[in-house]
Amino acid sequence: MKICRLRSLFSSIAKCNSQAISPSPSSAAHSFSSINHHLQNVGFIGLGNMGSRMANNLIKAGFKLTVHDKNYDVLEMFSQMGVPTMKTPYEVSEASDIVITMLPSSAHVIDVYTGPDGLLHGGKRIRPWLLIDSSTIDPQTSRNLSATISNYILRERQGDWEKPVKLDAPVSGSIIAAEAGTLTFMVGGSEEAFLTAKSLFLSMGKSTIYCGEAGSGSAAKICNNLALAVSMLGISEALALGQSLGVAASTLTEIFNCSSARCWSSDAYNPVPGLMEGVPSSKDYNGGFASKLMAKDLNLAVESAKLAGCKYPLTSQAQKIYTELCNGGHDAKDFSCAFRHFYSGMDEPLDN
Repeated sequence: MKICRLRSLFSSIAKCNSQAISPSPSSAAHSFSSINHHLQNVGFIGLGNMGSRMANNLIKAGFKLTVHDKNYDVLEMFSQMGVPTMKTPYEVSEASDIVITMLPSSAHVIDVYTGPDGLLHGGKRIRPWLLIDSSTIDPQTSRNLSATISNYILRERQGDWEKPVKLDAPVSGSIIAAEAGTLTFMVGGSEEAFLTAKSLFLSMGKSTIYCGEAGSGSAAKICNNLALAVSMLGISEALALGQSLGVAASTLTEIFNCSSARCWSSDAYNPVPGLMEGVPSSKDYNGGFASKLMAKDLNLAVESAKLAGCKYPLTSQAQKIYTELCNGGHDAKDFSCAFRHFYSGMDEPLDN
């Protein structure tokens, strides 16, 4: 389960912990050549499957990390690596110039920021000049938190910054991408802060895209996952129909991947067990992006569409399908499991 996977991760990086926490002069020079002094002390809150790997990449890049999570076992693992751990978000805030949060929901984010012992607990003067939320939450919560933070001032001026700034910066990419440092960040908020912190993002990802004002990063993430859900369901439906009509999924996949139906759900993350190695469908739909998380993101998309007055028939249908999958006991399975568990598609092992 999660702790076992994290233990495996940390044991695999144990050999390079000393270099990660105390970089050699050459690696440190490379890591910090484009980073101002006020980017070096980073707090990280939320050390789940994604956050723990993102935090580890920051350590390897030479950042000085302070971390917090409600899971004591995970904190103990970081502590054994020599990383300072804190009991509350507020303590992380007091030790950091930048704080990154990676949390499950809007409610968790609000609590970490504004709850008892939250990041903003210490009054109107705070230490961190930049607060980055990489959680997938609704755009309005992101905007509200940005507005709240704009009423605070820095305890000490950081370069040109007199007031703290918040960026919403959710990510696209799986646990594998988080571990490999190949995530994509979708960032909303101050463009100046985005440009200043770009090297921080690129220590955890391969690309970072500025989306616009506060909340636009969260909006982009919701739209991305909406398109992903509809795409996966469309590919799964077509492949299952093809099987029922006597056309092998392998044949259809070959057609899709060199024609107008080509998409990521077909050529990089195929949902048919046996057609592609290294993807969740080849591992009984374990790992990857859980159906319950896709359902959560579709709920956010539906609520956002309602607030914006937009039509959302495909979003609504996708929401119903993933809710049904979750209610049927497949909530922890990768979202590509719709092929098997909703459309009753068949495994199709490739000939060796």
